[in-house]
This record gives sequence, structure tokens and C-alpha cells, in this order.
Amino acid sequence: MKTILAPVDFSEASINALSFAAEVARRAAARLLLINIIQKDEEEEETKNKLRDIESDLKKSIDPDLNCESLIAHGNFVSTLKKVTAVQQPDLVVMGTKGASGLKRILIGSNTVNVIAKTSVPVFVIPEAARFESFLYKGKNRIVLATDLEFFENEDALRILKEIASLIIEPKLRVLNVRPANTILPDEKRAEREFLLSFFKPEIESERFTMFSSNVISGINYYLKEKDDTGLVAMIARDSGHLIKKHYSREMASHTHLPLLILHEV
Repeated sequence: MKTILAPVDFSEASINALSFAAEVARRAAARLLLINIIQKDEEEEETKNKLRDIESDLKKSIDPDLNCESLIAHGNFVSTLKKVTAVQQPDLVVMGTKGASGLKRILIGSNTVNVIAKTSVPVFVIPEAARFESFLYKGKNRIVLATDLEFFENEDALRILKEIASLIIEPKLRVLNVRPANTILPDEKRAEREFLLSFFKPEIESERFTMFSSNVISGINYYLKEKDDTGLVAMIARDSGHLIKKHYSREMASHTHLPLLILHEV
């Protein structure tokens, strides 16, 4: 990773997400770019001062050599962020969500949902209750990649997942496929599953898992409830496909209590 983009609105959720963004940037030796998108009637000078304070706090708490900078933009949040993304070419966008912890529903901000729908850059969604320190616990070292096993050719996105997964102590990846009961996995999907498993090996221990359910989100949530070793969930958001579409990824983002990485097709 070279550049990580972190929108910040100074809420607790966005500040918490910044801790993830800063830690990932430090460990990846990447540039961390903070952005605040000003709506009308907001004071620009006050915003600049707040961003400078955040940069200073991050360098004090994370690393004095953290490559961190900030910028201010004006306009509609999603469309402006899309323009900034086109110019800055980040490898990852990190955004926070606010809401309850545990298995209670997170009241995800509409901005985060819309960014997931409109961008092609991987989006790292951080619930307010999540803490980066959890990545350092051996009991939460499982990464779950939920996929419909349709062909996915965006290897750059998979490399981002691999890089983030490598931050976890003794990471283990599980390729999770949710499909209806009494269905047979076609050969091409078996081949895609083997490709995904081999992509992360040998650096990351990888295995497959099938959950039978007629509803993708219900299947994933049931799995996460039963398996308490998960520290990170990744999903592939598709514009088309049979199971995991952008709709499901957005719905999952509004439910999960875990950090969620959304990967997009090319």
C-alpha cells in the first residue's frame, strides 16, 4: 500500500477509524491522507486547526515519523470523495461507523454505505466499538473472506486484504461460501475457491468453509455468532452475481460488529 485515505468528520466513530488507518499506514510505510469535506456554513479555518491537532495527536500516539497529511474539500460528501479518490489514487479508504457493539445493529452512516456503492477502491469499515488492539489478540486472529466464488480478477484488492491480514498475529484465513442446502458447487467455483486459498498461502494459513443458508447475510451472521475467533470480515462487492452483490455488502456493513473490508471488482 502506498496511500490510505481516511475521511474524518471529528465524530468519535471517525476518530476511532483513524487509529486503524494510522496503524495500517505505519506498518505498511504508507502515506495517510486525512480529508474533511466541508458542507456550506462550516468554518474552514477551524477545520484546518482541528485537522492539524489530529495529525499531531496521531504522531504522538502512533509514531512521530508517521507519514500523515490532511486536506479540505468542499461539496457533496460522496461525489467529492469520489473526485479526491480519482486524483489521489488511494489503495484503501478507511471509514468509521457508529452504533452499538456486540450483535446489536450498527446504525451505519449513509455516507459509508454510499461510498461502498460508488467507489472501486477497497473500503475498510470500522465500527465504533472495534479496537485495533484486537488484531493483537491471538484469540481473534481469524479472517473470514465471504464470497460467492464467482471469478474475481482484482488481485490488487486481494493483495490489500493479504497485507491487512498480515498485521494480525498468526493470521488464519477462512474462505466462506454461503449457499442454499442441497446445492452442488460447480467446477468453476471449486477452481475459484482453490485459487483464493492458494493466493494467501504459504504466508497465511488458509482453509475453506461452507455455510448452508438461503439468505447470505443470515448465513454469515450465524457463522460469526458460532465462531468467536474472527477479527476481520472481508466481502467481495459485485455489481452482478448470484449471491454477494453490493446490496449484500452494504447490508452486512450495517450489521457487523467487526471490522469489515469491502473489495470491489475491477
